[in-house]
Amino acid sequence: MAFVILLAAPAVIAAPYAAMVVDARSGKVLHSRNADTRLHPASLTKMMTLYVAFDAIEKGEISLDSVVTISRKAAAEPPSRLGLKAGQKIKLRHLIRAAAVKSANDAATAIGEAVSGSEAAFARRMNRTAKAMGMARTTFKNAHGLTENGHLSTARDMTVLGRHVFYDFPDYYNLFSRTSTSAGAKMVNNTNRRLLANYRGADGIKTGYTRAAGYNLVASAERGSERIIATVFGGRSVGWRNQRVAELLDMGFDRAPSRVAVVKPRRPVVGGGVGATTRLSGLIDRSPRPVGRPVATPGQETLLAMADGISNVLAEVAVNGTVRNRPEPAPQAVQAASLAGAFLRPAPRPSAVQAKVDEPVIVTRMTTSGGRQWAINVGRYTTRDEAERVLLQTALVEISTLDEALRKVVHSPQGWEANFIGLTAERAEMACRRLHAKNVNCIPVRPGQG
Repeated sequence: MAFVILLAAPAVIAAPYAAMVVDARSGKVLHSRNADTRLHPASLTKMMTLYVAFDAIEKGEISLDSVVTISRKAAAEPPSRLGLKAGQKIKLRHLIRAAAVKSANDAATAIGEAVSGSEAAFARRMNRTAKAMGMARTTFKNAHGLTENGHLSTARDMTVLGRHVFYDFPDYYNLFSRTSTSAGAKMVNNTNRRLLANYRGADGIKTGYTRAAGYNLVASAERGSERIIATVFGGRSVGWRNQRVAELLDMGFDRAPSRVAVVKPRRPVVGGGVGATTRLSGLIDRSPRPVGRPVATPGQETLLAMADGISNVLAEVAVNGTVRNRPEPAPQAVQAASLAGAFLRPAPRPSAVQAKVDEPVIVTRMTTSGGRQWAINVGRYTTRDEAERVLLQTALVEISTLDEALRKVVHSPQGWEANFIGLTAERAEMACRRLHAKNVNCIPVRPGQG
């Protein structure tokens, strides 16, 4: 009898336990145990799957409304599943919701194939991203996290990843706090809904379970100005895992100072892959003057006439992001600049008639393309020069989406509005997504919005 019990014991031994608690604001470690032990991450893997998908959307490689055709491989993934069928077509946004909320393995595989062409190529991109984040002891083999030889991570690395998800993609982070959401044809429930419902301030992030991994969880909670991230590997059950995570979060809030400087993690710069771009952090301060290329630019009178037409479309963005229409002031000076020139040249002196205008409009870089009636606003400033400088710096940082936009400064009672005009709806929304990721304020403005 004793011999039989000894033989059976290994089958019921829990997966190795590991934990990490950090102050999300500073990244300071408040508690760790076995934090660098390489273990099976299970569906915590999907945090990286979603991170790479968000990155691809931001870079314009794919969009939330891209229609994905489900492969046989994705459709054959074991539970948890959304229940996708081979050949089925579904929007990427619904796959993302299913992977984030339901932890659907078929959705995760489909995301990887849609972004990189194959799950193997996507896994390589996941590993490049992990390396760029400093996740030195993590190796991904797939997009879903099901047990595979060599597919390993650590409590420390997953905590690092959770912090990047929160800070690098704040516009998408709310996905992880939804107790349920629509994934296209069906509603799905959050695998983390118990902790979300029972722990005050909890708003994410991701659960994971396999027999080899045990019950894993990376959780984040905010109370007042404090935010704590806690990670557990090797939980014995859902209830045990949630109780332990709650204890770790409590520990974190007890140990974290009320006030601390926020030090956001550095965004990873990941090379390789079609459409990959080098990420810039924020607006640049200076840039050497490039050599201008020959560009045929319209004359000042033509630009003035075009600006008058566009001003009828632009809605002024007012305080706190609300929008209202108001009569457009007359232009004082117009200066065209080529993209290669990149810097605004001094505006010509206003004529005697122009000098009487109280509310000047500065317009640069015109476009005559049709269908470009959207605009974006990147802030209000105390001086015209400051607004012009921000427009120029923003254009240099986000050159891929604002290449053909018109830069326009409008004087309002609240200050000087910095706008890009002449964008399509898709370009305006993409530009704001990418600028938000660089911590640059941006509000898209629809044609005729009031």
